Amino acid sequence: MATHSKIIVIAGPTASGKTSLGIALARKYGGEIISADSRQVYRGMDIGTGKVTRREQRGIPHHLLDVASPKRTFTAAQYRKQGQRAIASILKHGKVPFVVGGTGFYIDALLGDTPLPDIKPDAVLRKKWERRSAPELFAMLQKKDPRRAAEIDRHNKRRLIRALEIIETTGSPVAPRTARTSAYATLFIGLRPDPATLHKKIHDRLMVRLRHGMIAEVRRLHEKKGISWKRLDDLGLEYRFVSRYLRGLMDRNAMTAELERAINRYAKRQMTWFKRNPDMHWITDPAAADRLVKRFLMDLD
Repeated sequence: MATHSKIIVIAGPTASGKTSLGIALARKYGGEIISADSRQVYRGMDIGTGKVTRREQRGIPHHLLDVASPKRTFTAAQYRKQGQRAIASILKHGKVPFVVGGTGFYIDALLGDTPLPDIKPDAVLRKKWERRSAPELFAMLQKKDPRRAAEIDRHNKRRLIRALEIIETTGSPVAPRTARTSAYATLFIGLRPDPATLHKKIHDRLMVRLRHGMIAEVRRLHEKKGISWKRLDDLGLEYRFVSRYLRGLMDRNAMTAELERAINRYAKRQMTWFKRNPDMHWITDPAAADRLVKRFLMDLD
């Protein structure tokens, strides 16, 4: 097989089956996995992020899991640097890198599609914007950069402030995705499940996570690891809504319902991002992914 300098990306919305498909393909074709999940990089955030366990990894090496403290923001630039090192190491050992995850911004950053402005945090700007609510910040971003606003988590003040900070400092938004400049040949495979099926998977998975200790995990992060309520809120989705429940801001039923709605909205944003990639091969059947990978690695025309 001609596999030198080839990368395979398995992308798609949350709960679409990326993890299991990526592991199956990596096992079959001699690969290692680079996680492309903006929250699985954090230690201790396991149940809420659906982080793959050692047993579930089935002996396939995984990279970019548990590489950062949740107390501090792990940036896309840091992800790119560590991800590029992982790619080089995997290729050096004659293996195939499989980039698997749902954080499109990380995938694009890793493969050279998205410029990452080297902008240091501006304490003055951040202090000013911290006094504003998330809806106010989102409205500001909509006016300044509608493209970024369509993809961002409108409730995540940290990300909203960062997007505005880049605009304020550089005088322009983050440049849009451009033609790939990666040194590697890349196969992009996107999972596109039926919406009704995806909604059910999201619901079922959330119920499982709640039964398996997700609330206790968030409580432990706050009480044992010293993660502030504000930081947990910034980490989004499960950590945001469970932390609000633990603070008594909503009851369990409201927390569960609001969280499920937020996850479904997040899945739509993920699809919005991935649909911008003209190189994406969309599939609904895992067997199609296997055929695509085999053809790609063997250089079949």
